[in-house]
Amino acid sequence: MLDCVITGGTVVDGTGVAPRLADVGIRGDRIVAVGSIDEPATRRIDATGLVVAPGFVDPHTHYDAQLFWDGFATPSNQHGVTSVIGGNCGFTLAPLKPRDADYTRRMMARVEGMPLQALENGVDWQWDSFGDYLDRLEGNIGVNAGFLVGHCALRRYVMGPESVERAARANEVDAIATLLHQSLAAGGLGLSTTRSSTHSDGDGNRVPSRVASEDELLTLCRVVGQHEGTTLEAIVEGCLKGFDPAETQLLANMSAYANRPLNWNVLTVDAASAGLIERQLQPSRLARSNGGRVVALTMPVTAEMNMSFGTFCSLWLIPGWREVLTLPLAEKAQALRDPQTRARLFANAQGTPFEHRANFGGYIVGTTVAPQNQPLEGRLVADIARERGVDPFAAIVDIVIADDFTTVLWPLPTSDTDADWAVRRDLWSNEDVLLGGSDAGAHLDRMLGSPYPTRFLADTLRGRKLVSLERAVQLMTDTPARLFGLRDRGRVAAGAFADLVVFDPATVGSDPARRVSDLPGNSLRLTSASTGIEHVLVNGVEAIVQGQSTGALAGTLLRSGRDTDTIATN
Repeated sequence: MLDCVITGGTVVDGTGVAPRLADVGIRGDRIVAVGSIDEPATRRIDATGLVVAPGFVDPHTHYDAQLFWDGFATPSNQHGVTSVIGGNCGFTLAPLKPRDADYTRRMMARVEGMPLQALENGVDWQWDSFGDYLDRLEGNIGVNAGFLVGHCALRRYVMGPESVERAARANEVDAIATLLHQSLAAGGLGLSTTRSSTHSDGDGNRVPSRVASEDELLTLCRVVGQHEGTTLEAIVEGCLKGFDPAETQLLANMSAYANRPLNWNVLTVDAASAGLIERQLQPSRLARSNGGRVVALTMPVTAEMNMSFGTFCSLWLIPGWREVLTLPLAEKAQALRDPQTRARLFANAQGTPFEHRANFGGYIVGTTVAPQNQPLEGRLVADIARERGVDPFAAIVDIVIADDFTTVLWPLPTSDTDADWAVRRDLWSNEDVLLGGSDAGAHLDRMLGSPYPTRFLADTLRGRKLVSLERAVQLMTDTPARLFGLRDRGRVAAGAFADLVVFDPATVGSDPARRVSDLPGNSLRLTSASTGIEHVLVNGVEAIVQGQSTGALAGTLLRSGRDTDTIATN
């Protein structure tokens, strides 16, 4: 007898082949049959008129902390995600010495936008090794989750405070390498690192991995290549503005030294930047010529990202802005009211990677607090400024000051023309480009990338229709599962794990983002409910029914070698 049979659905199996009507039979945590099924089952799910697909795989998340207070990885689970990869960008919570817990919390709050109160109240920080950390999650998660080992944690564990001050000595590199060996043997999926100037710790210093020498980094890549089922992830300065020759060579070398794929986040695409896109894919071409593979992550839809004058966002990265935005509230309000200060800040934004964020007339006012601001919610700042007879920056300053800088501000999408989307569609067929980059679990109060699977499906079925349904599903299931070597996941096939999503093609999508205070310590985050997601199964157990969590914790802690195959590059 089967434990469950899903009947009458249109199966889109993840391989890219055409959809077909078929039943799906499940016994235990595996799919045992796909086709016409007569065998009796304990539970039957009628999928008539619905699509049955593999659960989606999100290759770039930061659920490292959230899974301790929310083992379901919301809202990703509500949008059909059944497997997540964490530990990205060089940042993990382990290995960890007790002396470094506060440092790590403050660093994660600074670089990944995880509220400090949530980190202090929602996680007990009672582990040492990377294996200890994984063991704490095993059996307590509602999605399948695997974690890379963060270079910053490795250096901090071995070198302490000096990890942000100097390169490691030979004996320290040996100790860091040994620690990585131990972490990978315990199940770490590989190594992640950052060399980006946007990443500073809670004290304003370079995060530890930014201080490492290239020799140290390549030594660690060799370590990764000695463990089965592993991979690499890296963030460097050029991820935002274009790789220089040294970065191109470094990324290619990292992959070749490890003989493992390397992915980086995130490739931004528009029709006007064809030259930049070409440059951004140069590491992939060089890696292939050297026996490696470098893959760029890119998002298939525009992720909702608000800007804030009160909490860290890309505005703070504009030269001269941080010094003003970090002032105490009263002093910050006084500075921003000064026309000369506003003019200086605006001028500083020109010619930087963040120049588009200084188009303040192109912001929509989101959630507000002050009574006089509430009628402005949902309105364009340019229209408000016109009515008031002031420039848009002055209008937005008045609004945020009245809210004590808590206003949610939504920039209008840029690069949203048919030509832009045509370039993106063509890139999706490039084998060195992977869909992903949600950053789910990070930047919780200002960015919401986690609903991208349902939003992409909605766009595929009822919007731009850039690719077929079967191709859209493949790009979010089998393709990332194969890159990370996830064993028996990413497909609807006999023998595969029963990670499945059943959705209504007529309604699948996502509600607008909303701000809630449901994190530990009543911290804020953005979230969004799904629409049209009828059932999500994780390892054969229903995790979501009609968009709502069942409370089941059936996820697997994905460990390298045990749950992943080696994806070599040559």
